Amino acid sequence: MIQAKQELLAALAAAIAEAGPGAAVAAAFESPKQAAHGDLACTAALQLARPLKKNPREVAQALVEALSRQAAVQRWVAALEIAGPGFVNFRLRDAARQAIVAEVLRGGDDFGRAAPNGKPVLVEFVSANPTGPLHTGHARQACLGDAICNLLDWQGWQVTREFYYNDAGVQIATLAASVQARLNGLKPGDAGWPESAYNGEYIADVAADFAARKTVHADDREFTASGFSDDLEGIRQFAVAYLRHEQDLDLRALGVHFDHYFLESSLYGSGRVEDAVERLVAAGKTYEEGGALWLRSTEYGDDKDRVMRKSDGSYTYFVPDVAYHLAKFERGFPRAINIQGGDHHGTIARVRAGIQAAGLGVPAGYPDYVLHKMVTVMKGGQEVKISKRAGSYVTLRDLIEWTGRDAVRFFMLSRKADTEFVFDVDLALKKNDENPVFYVQYAHARICSVIQQYVEKGGDAGALHGADFALLTAPAEAALMLELARFPEVLAGAAADFAPHDIAFYLRGVAGAFHSYYANERFLVDDAALARARIALLTATRQVLRNALAVLGVSAPQRMDREQPALETA
Repeated sequence: MIQAKQELLAALAAAIAEAGPGAAVAAAFESPKQAAHGDLACTAALQLARPLKKNPREVAQALVEALSRQAAVQRWVAALEIAGPGFVNFRLRDAARQAIVAEVLRGGDDFGRAAPNGKPVLVEFVSANPTGPLHTGHARQACLGDAICNLLDWQGWQVTREFYYNDAGVQIATLAASVQARLNGLKPGDAGWPESAYNGEYIADVAADFAARKTVHADDREFTASGFSDDLEGIRQFAVAYLRHEQDLDLRALGVHFDHYFLESSLYGSGRVEDAVERLVAAGKTYEEGGALWLRSTEYGDDKDRVMRKSDGSYTYFVPDVAYHLAKFERGFPRAINIQGGDHHGTIARVRAGIQAAGLGVPAGYPDYVLHKMVTVMKGGQEVKISKRAGSYVTLRDLIEWTGRDAVRFFMLSRKADTEFVFDVDLALKKNDENPVFYVQYAHARICSVIQQYVEKGGDAGALHGADFALLTAPAEAALMLELARFPEVLAGAAADFAPHDIAFYLRGVAGAFHSYYANERFLVDDAALARARIALLTATRQVLRNALAVLGVSAPQRMDREQPALETA
């Protein structure tokens, strides 16, 4: 059906050019909301009506006449119908839908994957300063970033995953002072305990290991403790390495990895921050006022000019961000994507202004941003409060231990990034259709069970390419095949929009179409040819489920148990 759809798109483009010469209307199909309306829908007539100054249904009739003359339409379409104000609905021949089974079987693990485009892209996400365990906001960001990387990889991009953090700022100094206070026998609430200190119990763990002169290994650094409480620099380095190691453990448990780590301190050590400021000054994009250095960011769409260097000589926090993104571009990444919390919204305009003002030819709109909202956690019907200062917030590791990696990843990716999200721990533990990840995974496990039964009855599950797909004519089969055929375009759209939630929605649609098929038809029928064709369709469905789950970083189990009795098996 992928081939049929491509040929029909070309036919639609030709028909649009014939019916509305010179009109800038792209050929595109939509999926009708109701199966009764056909298999594909086109709104081109509605778009052509205004420039042609004609009634949309009149334009639709012209389109249908032009389409009817196209060879691809004659080959793949059973009927063309005009509906509503001017929609053109396509009813496909059975062969068009049935072709998807062979296409999926041929593609296998790569079905839906685009050819490499040779273009590099840098995706920065998580980027948590090593001052404490990763919390649920980091969990959402890690899942988003990793899934977006997977989507881009499936679309042919050369993806580099980067983690950026500060190892020498005010927060790190506070971390070192907190550990030192613990080493000196103090704890939260004691006289002499630093007011700004981190109060979590993890600080005591860091102090204990420092006193024991342990060596900690993180993905990007390692350090051996001296054990001396007056060694503040040693405490700082050990605490950073210790908490980076803890972050690594959390991220591995979630199945997330990084290709490169970038330190904010390196921007100062390498002189990149000073170089960026000098570029902006030399370009005439700054001015002095009130003893401070200002960026003319309003020239680039910001609502007001921004202070770059304060009167005390220190830089404001967006300046190293400008230097960092200039470094990204100079390192050979003409495209960069940042996954960050919604609280970063106010920095976008000023960072982009600084990048553009540097005059290095960086594309406008660089970098792209995906901003996400925070997560509310419910457990036992109660909200679990988050309080980082008190050290009582829900961590990424808590969620994994409570519900498992698959549930965390699927749930975090089941909503648009910019929407509020409630993580219901109790729902994530349910083994029934109320739990969306269970619903999808169980579809895969059910298929595996049916195929195993087929093999046990003497069927050859490895020789399905020659099956007679023309036998797949049941309504539930048609609906399922249409869903499978959507996978490549859903992938492309999700990658273009940085929207992995579209894959989660799609998976639920495929699972739903399969469960309906399971309820309405038998697979292991006496007719060997029909049984073989249906097992081929199930195998294709299993493949698409597996591929889509892989994009989200979620496993595809072969066996699962339900809380409630399942329907009769095939």
